Amino acid sequence: MAIILRLDRVMADRKMSLNELSEKVGVSNVNLSKLKTGKVSAIRFSTLNAVCKALHCQPGDILEYTEDDDDAEDPED
Repeated sequence: MAIILRLDRVMADRKMSLNELSEKVGVSNVNLSKLKTGKVSAIRFSTLNAVCKALHCQPGDILEYTEDDDDAEDPED
């Protein structure tokens, strides 16, 4: 499973800095930076909700699913 985080792209589109988002969401710069760079294995719905509210976007704008080679169904099944 490959979930790609597109927070950096959405932030750039909205011209919002990490510091500004941190203030609006109430999450530390360090944690948002990890989220922005994709170095997290989970995100709380409350955090996702706050980020989407601050950026006026949908979760699908931030999260993208791409199929790994391991996830592809075996054609012989």
